[in-house]
Amino acid sequence: MDSLDIVELIMALEERFGIEIPDEQAEKIVNVGDVMRYIEKQLI
Repeated sequence: MDSLDIVELIMALEERFGIEIPDEQAEKIVNVGDVMRYIEKQLI
């Protein structure tokens, strides 16, 4: 994935789950598990 792919993925996740992922947090997400944990924390 290049940086544009990552930005598009973050935007899609934000839209799908109705959350906002700050740039600082997005930089820490490096795998699917990180994404799942972040979204779970935001939805609880």
